[in-house]
Formats: sequence, structure tokens, C-alpha cells
Amino acid sequence: MKEKGGYIYILTNPSFKEYVKIGYADDVEQRLKQLNRSECIPFAFRIYAVYEVDSRLSDIKIHSIIDKLNPNLRSIDTFEGKERKREFYAMTPEDAYSILEAIAEINGRKDKLKLVAPTKYEKHEEEMADDVKQENMERLIPFNFNMVNIKPGEELEFVNNASPNNGVTCIVVNDKQVEYNGEKWSLSALATKLSDAKWGVAGPRYFKHKGEWLNSIRKRLEGTDSE
Repeated sequence: MKEKGGYIYILTNPSFKEYVKIGYADDVEQRLKQLNRSECIPFAFRIYAVYEVDSRLSDIKIHSIIDKLNPNLRSIDTFEGKERKREFYAMTPEDAYSILEAIAEINGRKDKLKLVAPTKYEKHEEEMADDVKQENMERLIPFNFNMVNIKPGEELEFVNNASPNNGVTCIVVNDKQVEYNGEKWSLSALATKLSDAKWGVAGPRYFKHKGEWLNSIRKRLEGTDSE
């Protein structure tokens, strides 16, 4: 009786863009649903590529090849005294695909290898993940109006095309606060309110002064605007 085949898959997740997941499934879509039921990760997995194979667990051979090429790529940890080797590899999806592509070419089965284009929703999630990462980095860098030569009494404009509050203005009242609707706010607190965000956002990313983004002004004055 002929053994039932399946698919080697490459999955990506914007929650940890430095890793790809390489595994095997009889039904990749069903496997994807299983993984995405978890509430332990902020964003969903998506299928980057699939390679149709004739035998189950063919991914073990792929794992062995990658481990021999570079044993430091695989995610390995120790839990309760036992070593756990995971299906996650610290490589780009392009590099992972190149390995599958080389194997497919050697076996004359390149027609069985398929790249899967991201959906509009998946692209949106990737953009959101990038925004969250960037905002977290910016929150680690203290911001004040003195560093961008903005004085009390000057006006700022909130800019977020996705928000009904796009275009509203506030007034700088001191080195770290602005006034909006008669109340004092930090930039981040006001940006979060005006964006109606589910989590805190980095305020300087959402405000302009005289048509220029606050972060752009800071980079220009720091001499880092070319980075």
C-alpha cells in the first residue's frame, strides 16, 4: 500500500520575524488553524511556502540538513531537565525557501514547490507588527520638546488617516506636555486616546509641527535623518 504524502511547509509569524517554522502536515490549512487557535501569540502564522512530498515526516530530513549546515539556527531549550528541539529556525523565509528549492530541483520536483502570496489581512498584520516594534523602540528613547526646539504655546497637529480625529491640534504647555480640550496630556497618552488604540502608542510618531513629523525633526537635529 502506497504511503500517503503531504506537505513540508514554511510558516512565518510577525510576532517573531527572526524565525521561520519548518514542518510537515497532511493538511497545511488545518495545521495552520491549530496553531492560530493559541492566544499566546499576538499575531497569526501564515503560510510562506509549501512543498508537496510523497512520504510523511519528510521534514525530519530537512531539519537534519539544516542542523548539519548550521546547528545554531534551530531553536533549542531545556524544560524540566529535558532538551526540546523545536521546528523554528533563525533564518529568513527566503533562505528557508532556497533550501527547499534546491532539494526540489535535485529531485526534479520543482513543480511541487509553491510560494504562497500573503493576503491583504496578512500584509496588514505584518505592518501592525512592524509598527508595534518601532513604537516600543521609540518609547525607550525619552522625548521632550526642548530636543526639537519647540517652545510652550506652539501648535502640534495629530496625523492619523485611520482616525476620525485626524487633523486635530493641541498646544505645547511645557517640555513634556500638551494641552487638549482644556486638559494636560503627555504626547503618548493623547496619541493613544485620539487613535482609539488598544495599546499604548509612541506619541511623537503621530504629531507634526509646521508640517514636519516630530521624529523627523529629532532625527534631523541629531544628524541621523539619513539612517
